[in-house]
Amino acid sequence: MTELPSDPAAWALLAIAAALVGFSKTGINGTSSLAILLFAIVLPAKESTGALLPVLILADLFAIRFYSRHVEWRVLGRLAPWVVAGTAIGAVALWFADDSIMRVLIGAILLAMLALQLWNKLRPRFAGVQSDEPKAPTGLARRSAAAGAGIAAGATTMMANAAGPVMVLYLTLSGFSKLRFLGTMAWFFFAVNLFKVPISVGLGLIDWYTLLMALLLIPAVAVGALAGRALVHRIDQKQFEIATLVLSAVGAALLILSASAG
Repeated sequence: MTELPSDPAAWALLAIAAALVGFSKTGINGTSSLAILLFAIVLPAKESTGALLPVLILADLFAIRFYSRHVEWRVLGRLAPWVVAGTAIGAVALWFADDSIMRVLIGAILLAMLALQLWNKLRPRFAGVQSDEPKAPTGLARRSAAAGAGIAAGATTMMANAAGPVMVLYLTLSGFSKLRFLGTMAWFFFAVNLFKVPISVGLGLIDWYTLLMALLLIPAVAVGALAGRALVHRIDQKQFEIATLVLSAVGAALLILSASAG
């Protein structure tokens, strides 16, 4: 990034995106997809992945402060080597992709992850399952799930900061309670995002302007994080998730169409 945005409308969109990131980290996961799209609208798509990363780390710190006592360290240890492998794959893709390709990649990744979330919600109905309680994988299934989720999360978070839906699916299928889910997500993404920083710097995606932008967006992140914590137990989660899925799907499709038109 060679300079900060000068348009007040651009800063308004960035502030909304930062608040959505904070809300997603401490409240209902899924609004971060909208933040990804807003950053990609204001900034060149490839640069947006680096610009969003420090904002995500700031939001991770709020989530750790609120939910760190509920982390499941064994799950994080099981995922770690696979996430490293997936991140390397994503870094290679970023090195060779130009801006229009990145827009298509980000849109496609979001659509795929949203479809995965939607399938996870609808699958019990199609299968005739009466219980809403997920069954935790065991043995080989657990190791295979960790490998697949780790590689997918590493690749998608490096390319588009969009690993949230992967981890939502993995932790939901593992039978996590709400607090264990939030605490484990907080530490997972804090560690992964810190790991991505030197890679993003090496790829030229993070510089002093990027860090300054993140500092200026701290108030918006804080507002979103506090709102997420306050509302997580007080809203109709099912309706909110449906709205988020629809809006994210529309945004991802528009991102792909804009790249094709360009």
